[in-house]
Amino acid sequence: MIADRADPGYRPGTADYRRVVGALFAAGLATFALLYSAQALLPEFVAEFGVSSGASTMALSVTTLGLGVALLVAGPVSDAIGRTQLIHLSLMTSAVLAAACALAPSWEAFLALRFLEGVALAGLPAVATAYLREELHPSTHARAAGLYIGGTALGGMAGRVVTGLVGEVAGWRWALVAAAVLGIGCAVAVRLLLPASRNFVAGPSDVRAAVRMGRRALADPGLLALYGVGACTVGALVAAFNAVGFRLEGPPFGLGLAAASLVFLVYPLGTVSSVLFGRLADAFGRRAVLPAGAFVAVVGVVVTLPDSLALVVAGLALITIGFFAVHGVASGWVPARAHAGGVSTAQAASLYLFAYYLGSSVFGSLAGVAWTAGGWPGAAALVAVLLTAAGSLSLVLRRTPALVVTAAR
Repeated sequence: MIADRADPGYRPGTADYRRVVGALFAAGLATFALLYSAQALLPEFVAEFGVSSGASTMALSVTTLGLGVALLVAGPVSDAIGRTQLIHLSLMTSAVLAAACALAPSWEAFLALRFLEGVALAGLPAVATAYLREELHPSTHARAAGLYIGGTALGGMAGRVVTGLVGEVAGWRWALVAAAVLGIGCAVAVRLLLPASRNFVAGPSDVRAAVRMGRRALADPGLLALYGVGACTVGALVAAFNAVGFRLEGPPFGLGLAAASLVFLVYPLGTVSSVLFGRLADAFGRRAVLPAGAFVAVVGVVVTLPDSLALVVAGLALITIGFFAVHGVASGWVPARAHAGGVSTAQAASLYLFAYYLGSSVFGSLAGVAWTAGGWPGAAALVAVLLTAAGSLSLVLRRTPALVVTAAR
């Protein structure tokens, strides 16, 4: 919860503001590097465990499922015990479990460990935007959320590229160890940098109060539309990148694991996009900016259709730019609108991310089905439908009344 406070929060240009932004950037990098570390290795799992290409996507889907389920608990827990404690516990535990995944003796054991890793990872995304809302000056909220999402973009790239490169040289087990080492390093950096909460006020810890708050977070049509935007856009992104590895390894491209993983180097564009669109949202309002991001991503899907490596990479770059524009704006909008409506910001953020990771899990797995049934055109059609749905919801948000002028313009 957020106290009615005299302290306006950290302002840009101060050392503490830089510590907050730097710590949350590193935390987002670690979380998403660990979360997506298995994605570049999907063809390796097919060869190692003898599973189908569709079944291999479960390496990612079970992790996002575990994360999504745990988010329903992590938000209320953070309202009771505080934001920073949960962030530190989440980062270190998930890095240790990532290392354990490298020792899995069977496909079933591997999936079980990946599920537990997803549960552990929930602590950061459940509270990150709520922490930013509580500790930073209101004029910086969308910008800071964009910077945090930028860290997640680099993390998604690092997890995929590092594991792809190490996996080709030393195998998938050492690839996952490399991702775990990255996670541990970031966890230490966050421990040293992140200031303790100054404006957090513990909320009610009884179950009935949490349920009441949860109902309020599900009653606002604006929040519901934002949850849908998150589910559809991340589902589109994960579906595209799940399928593209198989496309690039097959004809006419014939790329190896390391070369195919380099396609994830488009992810820094997501960092730039999230920061840029966050500033645009501060300047022109979230309602005006959100549909533009969805449109950019749809254009990217069309660009990927020809059998040209340059166009495939360019199209994936546009999908990445559009996704991080939408997610950066929407994830920062959720706690702002929740606060304006008297809803727990952590619970609203948890529900947004529950929908987000449910979309990642379900639609990411459907990408394997779409690939098997129709190759890249089938996967691209799934991605386009999801992005169109997100764009439609963003237009609905343009017509949804603001709770207060400054909370959801």
